[in-house]
Amino acid sequence: MSARYITSEDGSRTDVVLPVADYEELMEDLHDLAVIAERREEPSVPLEEVKKKLKEDGLL
Repeated sequence: MSARYITSEDGSRTDVVLPVADYEELMEDLHDLAVIAERREEPSVPLEEVKKKLKEDGLL
């Protein structure tokens, strides 16, 4: 990640400039974390059950 910083007159960092690709990746990660937080109370599903469902749906 290649960030550039904008500083105030006293040298304090005030803003960050990121390449769009880096920004989009960060936003995707943030969204993923939000989904994980929303679903943390849901029960887990055994791996074999997930595989079976994916096979039934033709995805595996």
